[in-house]
Amino acid sequence: MSQRRLLREGHESHFRTLPRFIQIFHGRRHSRNNPRQLCSDEIMHQDIIPLYAADIQDQLKKQFAYLSGGRGGDGCPVITFPDYPAFSEIPEKEFQNVLTYLTSIPSLQDAGIGFILVIDRRQDKWTSVKASILRITASFPGNLQLVLVLRPTGFFHRALSDIAFKFNKDEFKMKVPIIMLGSVSELQSYIDKTQLTEDLGGTLDYCHNRWLSCRTAIEGFAQKVKQTAQILQSFGTELAETELPNDVQSTSSLLATHTEKKDKMKEDIRLAVEQGDDILGSITKPVTENPEYKLNQDQLDNQTTVERLLAQLHETETAFDEFWIKHQQKLEQCLRLRNFEQNFREVKVALDTVSERLSAFIDVGNSCSHVEHILKDLANYEEKSCETVAKARMLASEGDAFIQSNHYAVDSIIPKCSELHQLCDAFTTEIERRRNLLNKSLELHGLLEKSMKWCDEGIYLLASQPVDKCQSQDGAESALQEIEKFLDTGASNKIKELNKIYREYAHILNEELKEHVQKVFQKQESMEEMFQKRQVSLKKLAAKQTRPVQPVAPRPEAFVKSPCTSPGLQREYVSNSESNALRRVNYRRGKSEMTELHQSRGGSTMDDEENLAVLRQHVMNELIETERAYVEELLCVLEGYAAEMDNPLMAHLISPELQNKKDILFGNMEEIYHFHNRIFLRELENYVEYPELVGRCFLDQMEDFQIYEKYCQNKPRSESLWRQFSDSVFFQECQRKLDHKLSLDSYLLKPVQRITKYQLLLKEMLKYSKNCEGAEDLQEALTSILGILKAVNDSMHQIAITGYDGNLNELGKLLMQGSFNVWTDHKKGHSKVKDLARFKPMQRHLFLHEKAVLFCKKREENGEGYEKAPSYSYKHSLNMAAVGITENVKGDAKKFEIWYNAREEVYIIQAPTPEVKATWVNEIRKVLTSQLQACREASQHRTLEQTQSLPLPASSCTSPSRNHIRNTKKMEERKADLASLESFGTTVAPKYPEKGKGWAKTSHSLDASEENDGWSSAEDPLNSSDAEEEGGGGGGEMKLTPGKYTVVTDYEKGVSEEFTVKSGDLVQLIREGEDGLWYVKNLSTGREGWIPANNLLTLIGNSKSAQSLSSSESGTASSTLSTSSSCSDSCNASSTSFSDIKG
Repeated sequence: MSQRRLLREGHESHFRTLPRFIQIFHGRRHSRNNPRQLCSDEIMHQDIIPLYAADIQDQLKKQFAYLSGGRGGDGCPVITFPDYPAFSEIPEKEFQNVLTYLTSIPSLQDAGIGFILVIDRRQDKWTSVKASILRITASFPGNLQLVLVLRPTGFFHRALSDIAFKFNKDEFKMKVPIIMLGSVSELQSYIDKTQLTEDLGGTLDYCHNRWLSCRTAIEGFAQKVKQTAQILQSFGTELAETELPNDVQSTSSLLATHTEKKDKMKEDIRLAVEQGDDILGSITKPVTENPEYKLNQDQLDNQTTVERLLAQLHETETAFDEFWIKHQQKLEQCLRLRNFEQNFREVKVALDTVSERLSAFIDVGNSCSHVEHILKDLANYEEKSCETVAKARMLASEGDAFIQSNHYAVDSIIPKCSELHQLCDAFTTEIERRRNLLNKSLELHGLLEKSMKWCDEGIYLLASQPVDKCQSQDGAESALQEIEKFLDTGASNKIKELNKIYREYAHILNEELKEHVQKVFQKQESMEEMFQKRQVSLKKLAAKQTRPVQPVAPRPEAFVKSPCTSPGLQREYVSNSESNALRRVNYRRGKSEMTELHQSRGGSTMDDEENLAVLRQHVMNELIETERAYVEELLCVLEGYAAEMDNPLMAHLISPELQNKKDILFGNMEEIYHFHNRIFLRELENYVEYPELVGRCFLDQMEDFQIYEKYCQNKPRSESLWRQFSDSVFFQECQRKLDHKLSLDSYLLKPVQRITKYQLLLKEMLKYSKNCEGAEDLQEALTSILGILKAVNDSMHQIAITGYDGNLNELGKLLMQGSFNVWTDHKKGHSKVKDLARFKPMQRHLFLHEKAVLFCKKREENGEGYEKAPSYSYKHSLNMAAVGITENVKGDAKKFEIWYNAREEVYIIQAPTPEVKATWVNEIRKVLTSQLQACREASQHRTLEQTQSLPLPASSCTSPSRNHIRNTKKMEERKADLASLESFGTTVAPKYPEKGKGWAKTSHSLDASEENDGWSSAEDPLNSSDAEEEGGGGGGEMKLTPGKYTVVTDYEKGVSEEFTVKSGDLVQLIREGEDGLWYVKNLSTGREGWIPANNLLTLIGNSKSAQSLSSSESGTASSTLSTSSSCSDSCNASSTSFSDIKG
């Protein structure tokens, strides 16, 4: 391929390769290159198919013609036809290709001058020379200036060629002359020696293989430049015609794809430049190695061609880089825009969500605490929403930056930024408005609560003023001053003008709040009216003066003459009639004053009762209203959460781990709801008009409240499950549907809060009902509720016991639990171990059941909420059937002993406080006493079976003989009881899981007796033989006195049908009434009633008043309470104690 064609293709490819918007950067190239020459070349060569050395490489390698690079005198290119024996055998196509290729290599300018052909035929024959000349001249495709022929060197052939050339000169007529040369020296006269190759006697350095390799490389490089230009053109067109995507992922993918293609283009250009540099280096290598070396014209042309191709390649790369920068910038802007649009959509949804949730804060609260809670929720919500608002404002700032940087999509960005600013400002304004409303609501509720508190204090003041002290003038004046002083505080506490409140708080007053304001104002007016009535009554009492008794002036004749006429003695001598008249006048005046006094006192007492009634009604209203709200909340949770867990439409929101966990999460809440909704709430509503009797309602339903124990025991598992799935989409969706401000865990805590609320309300009701009919029921209900709370608390600890091999339920009811320091002092064991145990306490958590006491070690657990609750590692237990207690231990009022099997094992227990110790000792005493009572009842049952055949008395008269018969029967029953108790241990054996069954013998240590610790069942001090001796021991009738006694026989004929006593009960004689009746309280059952005195003598026999069961109550007893070992052993050890207990 010619140098001109290579350059032309480089220019054409460069301008074709780039899109129209890139070509403007290279318009300068038109002025640098001659457009006229380009046009002529294109016209000249438009029908010529270009040949490349690589295509005819095998033909060129035959070297039957070559372009050495030499030049004639006028710069004509020299083509040499060396001696080639097989010249005639060269196919015409190959011959034409080689000549066409060789003539296309020189520049247009050189080719236009014409070529010089040097035909070397020195070793050939004339016939061959003639044929070669004719073939060459006939087929030469270019302009010829001169043909130089080196004729054959042989004499014959030289002579022949001269003759033949002369005679055949017309056959060789051409446009250029043909000169026959006989030698190389003649050739040098036409062409300079330096332009001839060495085989022609010249000095021109020419290697055909090197020339062929150089030409192949240059043409390959030109092809590479052309292909690169075409690829760039195609890629540029693709980039220019690419539509920008509408989403982030597509835009990002497109940018990555284009960048990858661009990098590949750049790599191809780099490789092409390296290839051109290598070719250029190979061309200039001789000059580099030898500075004196001069390149021939063809080499110089090759160098120029490669340099221009490299220049065009660099310019093309530069133009492409400029175009790519703009394209990349546009793609990056598009990607940022798509990111902005996507973030805008997300932030818009988030802002709409927070605004929608903010609109749910419409509640203005129903109390200060409620409003404060809403304000706190609002503050928390604002804090959570700050991130969304900040993200929106940041996105708006990002959009503003796009606008400032002249983004191509400014028209799309501006409205979005404006919308973001508007939404953020609207949210901020709305949340501030909500806060102001709530603050205003808090201010109003503060006024209302101050007014209500003032009213409550006023009512309490009226109720607490002692009526008896107000009857005197000083007392009435003091009470008036208290009232006036209190009323003075109303200026800053009470509501003055209702209409003013309506005007000032009109924007927050809904119907409910307005009704509340009216109720508070009405309560305030009612309280002030009560004060006015009390003031009127007190002013009357304060204004009353004690009038002195004025004597009636006697008539003169009424006086008896006396030697002493002193005026001071005259009043003493009034006649009987006048004295009676005087007494009648004074009596009338006194009666009148007393009537007025009683009226005043009655009016004041009536006011107090009214005040207490108002307070009781207030507590009752609160109880019922909160109960209704509680039931509604439970229903809301059950329908809005629990039922939704079974809803197929919500199943996709529930994680697999949460499915089938409803019972764990909600426990027995449904059972609690049905109890309150169907039973307890309806029962409460029946007591609306009789609030003082509401204790009976609680007592009737007390067993049903046990369901809370199950709920509280499940609460740790529920709370653990909630913490694990609190962020579940299911719970969030349920909360959104219910429009709840608080999450589910707050409502799961409601039953725990409610069961603790009852005892507070009962305490309030009891405080205002002390003198009412239902006070005892209220007290009993309060005690029962506190017992349930204690049982719930104890059960929460009981379920944390680990390591116990058995069923805890078989141990009976859990009575007490607590932590203590414990020392051991056992008879068995190594002495050193005993000494060590005596001085080093163990930390143990004790659980007192009806049938056993458990010793556990407390282990703290890590975690949150209920998971922080400790666990208790079981160590050992004692069977209560074999346990005894020593109530006092020397040196420490907080210590007591629990011993086992006649002090074979002794545990010294140190309580945190003396009060805790007393509670535990009393509870253990009750357990032991109940076991003793169980033995007595079993013994009595056997005695009755043995005595059923005895004749009954014919009448119920109370004659001395009948009393004697009754006493005789009583003594026989005692003996029978004793006999039955001796065999009781063998017939009735308690079935406990621990060691030591039945009743153990009582063993008293010297320390125990000296420490005045208590008593055992074998030495029961209730009714000892000493008591009978002090009673006279004879048949005289015992005188009844108030005190405590033990009943020796059953009685069911009291004045009150509900009051009964049974053998073994401890009763207290309180007072003696009329008609021979005594008011008696059964300390074992807590019941009270009237019993005839003669029946009492039968019930208690000759027993002496027993003040208590323990040393802490009797103060003089010296024994230890125990039910250890077997009943038979106990009876054998002390036969008198049981007869005394019975009688």
